[in-house]
Amino acid sequence: MSASAERIRDQQRSTWDEFSAGWRKWDAEVLGWHAPFGDAVIQEARLHPDAAVLDVASGTGEPGLTAAALVPRGSAVLLDLSEGMLRVASEKAAARGLANVRTAVGDAAALPFGDGSFDAVLCRFGLMFFPEVSAAVDEMARVARPGARISAAVWGRAAENPWATLILGTIARHTELPVPSTGAPGLFRCAAPGFMARVFTEAGLVDVSERKVSTDLVQESPELYWEFMTEIATTVGVGLARADRESRELIRADVFALLGRYEHDGAIRLRSTATIVAGTRV
Repeated sequence: MSASAERIRDQQRSTWDEFSAGWRKWDAEVLGWHAPFGDAVIQEARLHPDAAVLDVASGTGEPGLTAAALVPRGSAVLLDLSEGMLRVASEKAAARGLANVRTAVGDAAALPFGDGSFDAVLCRFGLMFFPEVSAAVDEMARVARPGARISAAVWGRAAENPWATLILGTIARHTELPVPSTGAPGLFRCAAPGFMARVFTEAGLVDVSERKVSTDLVQESPELYWEFMTEIATTVGVGLARADRESRELIRADVFALLGRYEHDGAIRLRSTATIVAGTRV
């Protein structure tokens, strides 16, 4: 791994550890919002009851915990860089009585497992943040058994995701954010149609497919949206950290004004769209 990739990985580990408390607090809301994406990833995995499943960048445990319940004679390994996030995942596994789950701290570009260890490999909203996307998919293919399915979700184009662009665009208007280099980790890095299908194909996977899934992020008020996003969205937290107090207040006021456009039936509803990509290990 290059020095640059190691630096990105270490920064991400620290950031996700810091945000793990917010993910614990908002667990029910994140579960409901992300459920359609996790369900699609699991559907593409074609699990059987005794499957060995790996969930890469599992964070606080999804979709790995849901998959674990579907493989009662199998097992699920939840892997993430952040020990703080995995502690939350372990608490949730215990609360659900899932005895076939274990966690592992590790890097997606150097998975700590032998060749052909898993019947399915899942990754929901992790690939776009990895320093080297292709290296991570190559590793996912390496640890998959012949015939195993690899499935993932990545965020779609910015225009399809106002849940994020509304607040991130407002932050950018009030702060001097650095312009990311081409291919740098970020929410929409893997959004181009066909991008992930090409990466999967180049990793030697076959029967590769892409499809879109959309849902809404729903919050009851602008105040709750602001609290939610500032406590679970690392990109928002990093952006706001660059703003002084006056700029932060202006950002908040502008976000609240913009949210009025998305109020329907007494709630804030913001479109969220992901690409689901899947392939089979030869």
